[in-house]
Amino acid sequence: MLIKRNPNGIDLPFPSEITPREVVEGRRAFLARAAATAVAGTSLWEMLQREALAQGAPAQKLAAARNAALSTTENPTSFQDATHYNNFYEFGTDKSDPAENAHTLRTRPWTVQIDGEVKKPVTLDIDRLVKLAPLEERIYRLRCVEGWSMVIPWIGYSLSNLIKQVEPTGNAKYVQFISLADRAQMPGVRGRVIDWPYSEGLRMDEAMHPLALLTVGMYGQVLANQNGAPVRVIVPWKYGFKSAKSIVRIRFLREQPKTSWNLLAPEEYGFYSNVNPNVDHPRWSQATERRIGEGGLFTPKRKTLMFNGYNDVASLYTGMDLKKFF
Repeated sequence: MLIKRNPNGIDLPFPSEITPREVVEGRRAFLARAAATAVAGTSLWEMLQREALAQGAPAQKLAAARNAALSTTENPTSFQDATHYNNFYEFGTDKSDPAENAHTLRTRPWTVQIDGEVKKPVTLDIDRLVKLAPLEERIYRLRCVEGWSMVIPWIGYSLSNLIKQVEPTGNAKYVQFISLADRAQMPGVRGRVIDWPYSEGLRMDEAMHPLALLTVGMYGQVLANQNGAPVRVIVPWKYGFKSAKSIVRIRFLREQPKTSWNLLAPEEYGFYSNVNPNVDHPRWSQATERRIGEGGLFTPKRKTLMFNGYNDVASLYTGMDLKKFF
């Protein structure tokens, strides 16, 4: 047997064979965290997902074919920008807060209750929800009411697939989305920025439009916590706050639901909230927008497009005064 010896003749391991101290301590810390998660009832998978999020590592991959017909050809915003410049008040009001705080969100187990004016009310766990219809990747523009925009490759399927499964009755005129509001997981919920839980809604014909996306992933992987994991909606022709995140309940209603921002400031946030460059927010213009990650501070702003450029939805609002129903 070949025995390796140090040049000085003493039978000690070579420096290259010694496990670095930080690695040993890292392993010990990992085992300690694993033991703690077991006591707390958290799975090892969840712990790994949280640590991957905190370290900026890729999350679980999610395969989906590109739907080119419903995708913009614009270059997507970088993953770093899309996951580190967010509005998600359940985790804080600054744009950087969600990325810093959302590691506390537990996305397994997760269920979505679907009820109200439907023939087949049901509660679905997230895995069943993901498999309800073939997943597609769609590159959508996202325009926020504050005047900034992104282009993001989302993964999901048309919300209409889910709606058809539960068979709404003839009384169902609106769909309401209710987000998780857990003080233990979401530090922002401990404050009173809005009346929790977060609530949003769509008219039934809006929810049935093919562009309305029930979303479970982005950039080829599962949704990042700070982007609304594990399930959200994306309504690309409306301002971003209409696209409810971390959904736990979907209700079908006869009457228009009360929605969070409309309740808080009805003169600023209308129920419809379609992207409309001709209707200014009371405190700023909506005529232009700043694309996140595009150039520097002095890069010219883009002109805001009516319906965010998704003109196929215009027929939904025929005969409506979009300055009154803003």
